[in-house]
Amino acid sequence: MDQAANLRRLVLEKNEKKSPTRTIAVTSGKGGVGKTSLAVSLSIALARNGSSVTLLDADLGLANINVILGIIPKYNLYHVIKGKKKLKDIVIDVPEGIRIIAGASGFHQLANLDQKQRDDFIHTIAEIESDDYLIIDTGAGVGQNVLSFVISADEIIVVTTPEPTAITDAYGIIKSIASQSTDKVIRLIVNRVQSVAEGKRVAQRVINIAGQFLNVKVENLGFVFDDMHVGKSVRNQKPFIISYPKSKAAGCVNMIANRIANRDFGTQKGSGLISFFRNLLGAYDEDEE
Repeated sequence: MDQAANLRRLVLEKNEKKSPTRTIAVTSGKGGVGKTSLAVSLSIALARNGSSVTLLDADLGLANINVILGIIPKYNLYHVIKGKKKLKDIVIDVPEGIRIIAGASGFHQLANLDQKQRDDFIHTIAEIESDDYLIIDTGAGVGQNVLSFVISADEIIVVTTPEPTAITDAYGIIKSIASQSTDKVIRLIVNRVQSVAEGKRVAQRVINIAGQFLNVKVENLGFVFDDMHVGKSVRNQKPFIISYPKSKAAGCVNMIANRIANRDFGTQKGSGLISFFRNLLGAYDEDEE
């Protein structure tokens, strides 16, 4: 067998063994808890672990991912839905080692697609069904737009802070998720903690309340220290895990990425991008009814 044929065989074998993409929605009950900054740095940390990662900006109101990364996308999902571009044409490779899909107003068009447009849309998604992870940065709050993305994902990460209002809002979105789906994997990150003890205490409080009043299991994924380097990196439009790789916040995010990457949570498997977007189309249908 010549070298080229052997290489083709190895590529085919690798593709056949590749697991479906894990889709993870990063969400929060309120704005201002650092959700987007965490989603960006977490995506980069996973990529540095050797995974292929695409980050989907599903915050329909604010394009914060673009701001944090200092990029201005020329095209977004609206152009795909309208048939003007293929999904692979709007995916942006950024120097940080991940890919970005800009959502913008495109998602509002999903409910208006006819069957052929839906089939074409799903077909174009299949062209990029190769990543290990799709991280979805949702909007904040418990609106149906946010919940549509959250419920469609394989896994959910809820971000909160130790502030009482943030804890209450975290409980609120967990309650909203539970009302629509009882079998979702929900994990919690407590951001901006002052100590390890505070991170554990806040997480345990949310876990206990969710278990007692909602009968929902929430897993503690970890915490991130309050770190002045995070604010500096946002102002400089550079993710803190890149600008300040030795900061306390970066160290916490790397630990969380290790847990997600099947080191501590080894049983979770992805259902793939096509499944995610089919679920999302279905969620928009239900919202319209």
